[in-house]
Amino acid sequence: MTAPYKPLSKSATIDADEAYRFAQTAEHWWDANGPFRPLHKLNPARLDFIRTAIMRHKKADGASLRPFKDLNMVDLGCGGGLICEPLSRLGGNLTGLDVSDETVSIAREHAKAMGLPIQYRQATAEQLAEEGNQFDVVLALEVIEHVADPALFLAAARRLVKDDGLLIFSTLNRTAKSFALGIMAAEYVLGWVPRGTHDWKKFVTPIEFTQALENAGFHVGKISGLSYDVLGDCWHSSHDTSVNYIGAATPV
Repeated sequence: MTAPYKPLSKSATIDADEAYRFAQTAEHWWDANGPFRPLHKLNPARLDFIRTAIMRHKKADGASLRPFKDLNMVDLGCGGGLICEPLSRLGGNLTGLDVSDETVSIAREHAKAMGLPIQYRQATAEQLAEEGNQFDVVLALEVIEHVADPALFLAAARRLVKDDGLLIFSTLNRTAKSFALGIMAAEYVLGWVPRGTHDWKKFVTPIEFTQALENAGFHVGKISGLSYDVLGDCWHSSHDTSVNYIGAATPV
């Protein structure tokens, strides 16, 4: 049974209802057929984009088994560590950040079982920034649609990215198609995720995200769509950003 939710001290970016909802399902993060099944399915496509973007930006050795050695990375809203663990295996020095103590505990226990030296913390992006921390790579994947103040969150992300660093982001577009597939189908028809996981009104279009990133001090580079192949039951990169999309940005 999930332990009672332990909230962080008040933060302008935390949506308490969202944090509580994710805390209730924390124990299922590593169940590939559970509430986080869509993220398990989405992970290979996300990781392919992330790996390519970092390799290109940092001019990493593509022949190396640990091309991200000595790169400090933070995953904001890391959940159970689905992204942290593979990047750690590629040599990255990973910090995983989440507002849920329950989620952080699950992520920490799983990383320990896997023998991965990932540092997990229950904290917010702005708290980490206020401490003066900076990273070579900052990840904000499927998190912007869950925060209370996106502008403040992105401002904190900018402070966390080194001047020669990279921000990688992904989220859901706010379109009729994303409502049909991301909410109605995923939550009510297929039951892939618990009902109420997403609020369509909080989805962000690529144009809105680009403008918000530019306001925060970033230059937005490539944005790629992430599309679901029904027959293959897998996700892949595409030109279609109407539902899911992923992109990279650099400080200006």
